[in-house]
Amino acid sequence: MTPSAPRPSGAGYHVIAKPTGPICNLDCRYCFYLEKERLYPRTSAWAMDDGVLETFIRDYIASQDVPAVSFTWQGGEPTLLGLDFFRRVVELQARYAAGRRIENGFQTNGILLDDEWCAFLAKEAFLVGVSIDGPRQLHDLYRVDRGGHPTFDRVRRGMDLLAKHGVAFNTLTVVHRENAREPLEVYRFLREAGSGFIQFIPIVERVASPAEPQGLASPGTDGSGRVSGWSVDPADWGGFLCAIFDEWVRQDVGRVFVQLFDVALESWLTGEASLCIFGETCGRALAIEHNGDLYPCDHYVFPDYRLGNITETPLATLVESPRQVAFGEAKRDALPAYCRQCAVLFACRGECPKNRFSRTPDGEPGLNYLCAGYKRFFTHIDAPMAFMAAELRAARAPANVMAWVRDRDRQAAITTAGRNDPCPCGSGLKVKKCCGRG
Repeated sequence: MTPSAPRPSGAGYHVIAKPTGPICNLDCRYCFYLEKERLYPRTSAWAMDDGVLETFIRDYIASQDVPAVSFTWQGGEPTLLGLDFFRRVVELQARYAAGRRIENGFQTNGILLDDEWCAFLAKEAFLVGVSIDGPRQLHDLYRVDRGGHPTFDRVRRGMDLLAKHGVAFNTLTVVHRENAREPLEVYRFLREAGSGFIQFIPIVERVASPAEPQGLASPGTDGSGRVSGWSVDPADWGGFLCAIFDEWVRQDVGRVFVQLFDVALESWLTGEASLCIFGETCGRALAIEHNGDLYPCDHYVFPDYRLGNITETPLATLVESPRQVAFGEAKRDALPAYCRQCAVLFACRGECPKNRFSRTPDGEPGLNYLCAGYKRFFTHIDAPMAFMAAELRAARAPANVMAWVRDRDRQAAITTAGRNDPCPCGSGLKVKKCCGRG
């Protein structure tokens, strides 16, 4: 084992752990991580071994100067490791916690969950993320098992088991070419399925040229490769977010939490967002593979971006390396002039660098592929977000926005209604005899 890692000099950081690497029991057609198996061609045992696991847990906790240390376990599919692996995780975390609170996030497709799994997750207070892409017909378009069979019913069964055992869970929905066109169907399904916290992740991938060893284009290859057929269309992405926001802001604020809306409110309130894709810089959300290899981000798990291995170099040293610092600062420094002059830059920040392969209207490289969608969305939500931010500053509930928006809707309806039309307030009187008097 390596010596204990020093504390990093910068702010806290987060590492997504991939203890099974890319190995999964599903074969989702849009998954960007399944192909990472090619990075380790001579690997037969994909489980993170005990030495790497202990080094990671010990050094990760020791290098965090925060009261609560958050672990995130992803894949591939982490349930493939079995319960004993995560019992060992909890044991090691307790050994090295040194008075800090330990939090665990666990992303799963839900297929292998059973009563024993859910009892463990509830007992150890794991926050579970379940991957589900909407109702059956939209979920099963891409999320199939190794035999090509649909998975919707098995995922719902896993969600029901989590609810039965009182496990805190949220949902992660990949927004692809098809479900992006059914925003309210997706949102209402998730809400009615009991998801109180919803994450939407737009799928944007480019199919590499035949000369590239991987099937998907590396983020550093500007403009090369074609956008995959399952990637979300930028206009559809903007429309998807706007449609869901319009329903949420009228009836679900304070009841349903949508990550993108919460993070946007942070930007309107403070000018800074906690989610890495909307931060001015990045580089503080890394990914560790099953063998201890560390990468700048799970979207940058390519040979050219490998930072090193935590069994050879302390974790915090890799996190604070000049190479990783430069990676993070490049997000800000490489923004095109077109973005720097944008009215919603404070909220967007150019989004994730992996998606910056388009060109600006004047031909400058580095524009985010989803730019048009984000610009539409952030412009659309400006007034309600400004209202909620003002409510928070005044120590009032942001949920007050629902009445404010409904009042605006009513006033707009009265303005456009004819004087002899029924009044939009529902009184049963004509406009001229009710809200339209005078």
